[in-house]
Amino acid sequence: MIDKASAHDRGRIPQRIVKPEVSPPTRPNLGDYDAVRAAFSWERERERLAGLPGGGLNIAHEAVDRHLGSARAERTAIRWIGRSGARREFSYLALAAATSRFANALRSLGVQPGERVFVLMGRVPELYVAVLGALKAGCVVAPLFSAFGPEPIATRCEMGDARVLVTTPELYRRKVAGLRERLQGLRHVVLVGDDAADGPGVHRWSTLVDAASPTPSTAATTSETMALLHFTSGTTGRPKGAIHVHGAVLAHAVTGRYALDLHDADVFWCTADPGWVTGTSYGIIAPLVAGVTNVVVEAEFDAPTWYGVLQDEHVNVWYTAPTAIRMMMKIGADAARGHDLSALRFMASVGEPLNPEAVVWGIEAFGLPFHDNWWQTETGGIMVSNYAAMDIKPGSMGKPLPGITAGIVRRSAAGHVEQVTAPGVDGELALRTPWPSMMRGYLGEDERYRKCFADGWYLTGDLAHVDADGYFWFVGRADDVIKSAGHLIGPFEVESALLEHPAVAEAGVIGVPDPTVGEVVKAFVALKPGFEPSEALNRELLGHARKRLGAAVAPKAIAFRARLPTTRSGKIMRRLLKARELGLPEGDLSTLESDER
Repeated sequence: MIDKASAHDRGRIPQRIVKPEVSPPTRPNLGDYDAVRAAFSWERERERLAGLPGGGLNIAHEAVDRHLGSARAERTAIRWIGRSGARREFSYLALAAATSRFANALRSLGVQPGERVFVLMGRVPELYVAVLGALKAGCVVAPLFSAFGPEPIATRCEMGDARVLVTTPELYRRKVAGLRERLQGLRHVVLVGDDAADGPGVHRWSTLVDAASPTPSTAATTSETMALLHFTSGTTGRPKGAIHVHGAVLAHAVTGRYALDLHDADVFWCTADPGWVTGTSYGIIAPLVAGVTNVVVEAEFDAPTWYGVLQDEHVNVWYTAPTAIRMMMKIGADAARGHDLSALRFMASVGEPLNPEAVVWGIEAFGLPFHDNWWQTETGGIMVSNYAAMDIKPGSMGKPLPGITAGIVRRSAAGHVEQVTAPGVDGELALRTPWPSMMRGYLGEDERYRKCFADGWYLTGDLAHVDADGYFWFVGRADDVIKSAGHLIGPFEVESALLEHPAVAEAGVIGVPDPTVGEVVKAFVALKPGFEPSEALNRELLGHARKRLGAAVAPKAIAFRARLPTTRSGKIMRRLLKARELGLPEGDLSTLESDER
């Protein structure tokens, strides 16, 4: 229920949503937050996992094979719904065989443990088989977002030393085939689909994988063996490659149980694409470790279709993004109320801060609030969350996961940090190290990695504060990474693509607030001599960027400027572009060298 229930009727957001007491069998896994937190031990939680028969730990074994000795073996592990309405289901037993075939297929190609397998596909069953099968083989998996253009794909494959790429014939022809000479280390491409494509080391899934042995043979990985490589954009330079290990599965298991409240025999749906870390950690690993049925929907967002999925698949737990929630809010709550959503028990949101109106709107449309949570690619799993049995303060990220110590800190000039203990005081959100899913490094950037830590804290770069009740509140990002529809977009990558056009002399990119996707990318461009601003050139630059970067990353608007504001060292002052665009204070201009005005 909502305390101050009439507040919402008057258009105001309530300060707190009080969760009612519930009876078994749906009593929350985390019933008493303080008691669970006080008694929590990562060591005891590790005992809940099976481990490899000969010792060690492997994500795929925990997600699939360990269920084979129980009643879960015949349970549906993955229920796939295609764009055209086609359906495929894999029991845990069938998924174990399919992932073993892929692992053995990699071995037949001579792929060694530790080598990198990149996956570039939409949400099709083979993606899930490839990710888990590669982990079984001891390989490192690097998921890529299928909407990326050729340049982001090439950059990530070069950085990660891609040896195997799993993709579709269409994506291969449009985005990868022209890169083969550049990607000298890419030895094998496995194509999913009947349409053939040629090239060096190109294999058909149906020929290579389907013919492989289903005999299980999981590599002897340990909790510290590298397992996943997730790329996340930074404010400057190339994307960062965050390294995660097999031991991260312990955090996936705990957060699935406590933050997402997964119960045995639940039907779970995470709408995130596996190219994004949420789509891997919670679209693949966490639900399968929990032994639930994981719904996978190939199609992109469409509110009526999504409501149909929730109804027809009897989804119990739903994990989605604020962008989707805001789009559903646009068409109104009546569309949701026209469906039987009585199976739905818990709804959660991630990707960017969830505005308070969306939390309360969940009650109006579904009879349930959305539970916001916070984490990063670097943290590997949910760190701060609103829990099923805990009161919700709309707009808050919630409280730290049991086993996680979060704090607000201030950095000193000497590189040390001091914790802020007073409630309501803004500072940098920090986490006490270590925890199982904490990144183990940035690929090839040891110094950059070390700068993320000080005095036993991981420094997140996010600004926040904590209130007197221990709830954390997001304030903003300390840098200028753009968050659009759940995607983290580095301005430098967009600027670099624009600079490839012969008309562009300078480019500066910022995020502009948008009520639906959070932020949209806007670019400011200075032209070379001989070129003049025009609507035709504007369209040409937008098309160029979309072709190079993909629709998810490319700018949605371009503005021409005579000159862009730069520092004396030649760096474009993005914060100044943003301040002028949004009418904000321009701040310190002491380093300004050139200006557009």
